Amino acid sequence: MSYTLAISPSGRLSLQEIDDQWPLPEPWSKKVIDAFASSEAQGLFALAAIRPDGPIPPAFTFWRDFSGRYLTLLCRTPESMESAMPPIPPPDDGQLGGMLDSAPPMPGGEYLSYHVLLTLWDKLDAWVREDIEEKGEGLNPWLKANAPLWRQVGRVCFHIAENKKDPDYPFALLATYAPRLSAGGGVQYRPLGKALQEYAGKRNKQALIRLLEPVHQASKRVEFVRELVETGDIYHPLALTAAEAYMLLQNTPGLEESGLLVRLPDWWKRRPRPRVSVTVGEKKRSVLGIDAMLDFRVDLSLEGQKLTQDEWRRLMESDDGLVLIKGQWVEVDRDKLAQTLEHWKQVEAKAGRDGISFIEGMRLLAGAPVDLEPEDGGREDSEWSHVDAGKWLSRALADLRNPQGLTIPGRGSGFQGELRPYQETGRNWLWFLSQLGLGACLADDMGLGKTIQVLSLLASLKTGKSLSKPALLVLPASLLANWKSEMERFTPGLKAVFVHSSEANKATMEQMGAAPAEHLKGADMVLTTYGMLMRQSWLLDVDWSLVILDEAQAIKNPATKQTRTVKMLKADARIALTGTPVENRLTDLWSLFDFLCPGLLGSSAKFKKFSKGLEKRSKDQYKPLRNLVNPYVLRRLKTDKNIIADLPDKTEVKAYCGLAKKQAALYARSVRELAKSIETAEGIERRGIVLSYLMRFKQICNHPSQFAGDGEYSPNKSGKFLRLKELCEEIASRQEKALIFTQFREMTDPLAAYLSEIFGREGLILHGGTPVKKRKNLVDVFQREDGPPFFVLSLKAGGTGLNLTEASHVIHFDRWWNPAVENQATDRAFRIGQHKNVLVHKFVCRGTLEEKIDALIEEKIGLAEGVLKAGGEAVLTEMSDEDLLKIVALDINQAGL
Repeated sequence: MSYTLAISPSGRLSLQEIDDQWPLPEPWSKKVIDAFASSEAQGLFALAAIRPDGPIPPAFTFWRDFSGRYLTLLCRTPESMESAMPPIPPPDDGQLGGMLDSAPPMPGGEYLSYHVLLTLWDKLDAWVREDIEEKGEGLNPWLKANAPLWRQVGRVCFHIAENKKDPDYPFALLATYAPRLSAGGGVQYRPLGKALQEYAGKRNKQALIRLLEPVHQASKRVEFVRELVETGDIYHPLALTAAEAYMLLQNTPGLEESGLLVRLPDWWKRRPRPRVSVTVGEKKRSVLGIDAMLDFRVDLSLEGQKLTQDEWRRLMESDDGLVLIKGQWVEVDRDKLAQTLEHWKQVEAKAGRDGISFIEGMRLLAGAPVDLEPEDGGREDSEWSHVDAGKWLSRALADLRNPQGLTIPGRGSGFQGELRPYQETGRNWLWFLSQLGLGACLADDMGLGKTIQVLSLLASLKTGKSLSKPALLVLPASLLANWKSEMERFTPGLKAVFVHSSEANKATMEQMGAAPAEHLKGADMVLTTYGMLMRQSWLLDVDWSLVILDEAQAIKNPATKQTRTVKMLKADARIALTGTPVENRLTDLWSLFDFLCPGLLGSSAKFKKFSKGLEKRSKDQYKPLRNLVNPYVLRRLKTDKNIIADLPDKTEVKAYCGLAKKQAALYARSVRELAKSIETAEGIERRGIVLSYLMRFKQICNHPSQFAGDGEYSPNKSGKFLRLKELCEEIASRQEKALIFTQFREMTDPLAAYLSEIFGREGLILHGGTPVKKRKNLVDVFQREDGPPFFVLSLKAGGTGLNLTEASHVIHFDRWWNPAVENQATDRAFRIGQHKNVLVHKFVCRGTLEEKIDALIEEKIGLAEGVLKAGGEAVLTEMSDEDLLKIVALDINQAGL
């Protein structure tokens, strides 16, 4: 096992065990692991304070750089402040944005935000200052003991400023020191020459040596500083030529690493430079898509202002360094400028009159090499050039990145429901991308309504006459019933064709395959499964208007036959739906985009080389990749403030399950045995038989082993177990917690054992046999943020009296057939103190007694009133043989997996 760093939904940073080929170097890793076991702050400090003995994964490098930034500022604390150290101010928004852009993929990467970075900064700062105060020796001794790599002695500051009165010496240098706080609480700087008098007068030789140590270290690094020290000019204000000032400005990092503070002119902080300005997509195109061509233009500019040929000539004729042009000092490196211009002129010449391809343009705008080759990244991502979208393309990209203002024709037509504002935004965004012929990944959190956003899209396309060909929806078999139910509820006007044995018999599907055009005529959408797609090859020959993948993580492994088959589908546009973060693994991301936007991320081999090249970048490592894929991914989290206010507190969904072959056979046999057993039975004997068989049907729907009592509980033998895995894998990937209710005590252990494999961690169990004294401890453990990820409870023992608000998912594995009892259980999570939106999943086996009882409860007709009051079983015992057998009968087509 190895480790990575993960962000929890609440923003907590922790180590997470993973299967990886990148082991952490020893003994560094043990020290870091021990530090994180103590606290986030100590873990962050250890990352930067201890030098690793070898290369470390990108996530560790990112957080090591974060801590290093803090320690850099900490070491600049003036000596006079050490007795009462003030908080170290966090980076500004611009710096935080750069850090977010450079963040590599990591578990929980979608939770990384300005707020998380600021919170972790504050935690690190609080721990450091508290520890320094506790040790009582001051900052420098503490640093020597705890972070020798960051040893910093002295607080001398070099002030480099403009001197506009002297054209020959247009800059000045003043070395100062900060001996103490001013009366107003600020730092009081004095000319460094004063230090000779102050410390000499007090005969404090050691303090003077300590103060001047950074100057001594800087003189070893910078020849000009050495000369100033030797001549004594360091102690006096000094006029500088442009060349001398440039030399100091260039060596600022070395001066700071020596322990000096350096105050720079404001314009140097933004490093104004003449640049090669590249514009892509200025002219409007009739269609934007993978095959589109974009115009391409190369100019010369300075901070957005175009340079004339005369100004450019003056720059190229000047010496390297600082040059005054357009009234401001700019940095010039003639060789790099010439090389950069030559490179882009070659790209322009290669593009010719037709321009460059859409894919090449998107790569350039993202800051990635046009051909994704790492060796070209240094030129195309150069500090001496920049690439911008032209007026037309920038407007299109702005709509992709900020879709709130998008509107579409046919809005609301054909959709019988009310979309929430964020769902309307998602529908409009999907429409916009599909009209452009681009791929779209709707990556909303589970429970935010991806299904109805797509149905609303299809209804709008049909109303707008844009659905001239049917759309194909590919999904896991377990979700067929969910989609069918949502279609009947929200878009009854859409004509759907199902290509699956649960909805169409073998003969019908053979006829479809023989004459697709005839059987799909007039259809708006075709629904099939990933498994059926590989068996019905004719689906690959149809030219679809849209191909939509639900649970698109099904194609995350590019090597499988399933993934390869999906990518053979032909469509005008493609949509992927997934609630699983796409930030976690680069291979998953590549495979998804190989379907959505083929070619955007290159071949698998080229993408691997490109990714490795990103890891070697000195800053903003993953910014080009994020920029490249972000326009095609819309991700909204339940934790987003704009979404929380728009969500109901509790959302209930049905999780339809099929029956495995053994389940279906056992269920069908039990129906036959029940029919035979009640032929002659009467009265209390009949009621007893019916009740025993109802219990048997429930057990079989859960798992055949529950009925057989063999203790095997193989997941593949139960449709509910397989559906539970699909559901909980996504919950686990989101680092969320779940309550799993069952009415059977004997199911708690098998469920917990299976869930431990899915979550990779042990969970908790509570049932009637759990001692009352132990129950509070179980609740307390679960309620901790770092507590177990799931809690399996029997409905009677755990359905009331418990406060389990750490859970954001409630799963009813089997049904009580009494909504009041189920609601009581759900309210263990959905209650006062719950700050998350709760998603309730109710498992229903299709084609069985469970589905029919559920339908009666939903419709509130006939039997429903009795079910609500008595839990169902008592009412069923009083039904006629014919009605009872209709209720329990198995619809094998609906029930099959």
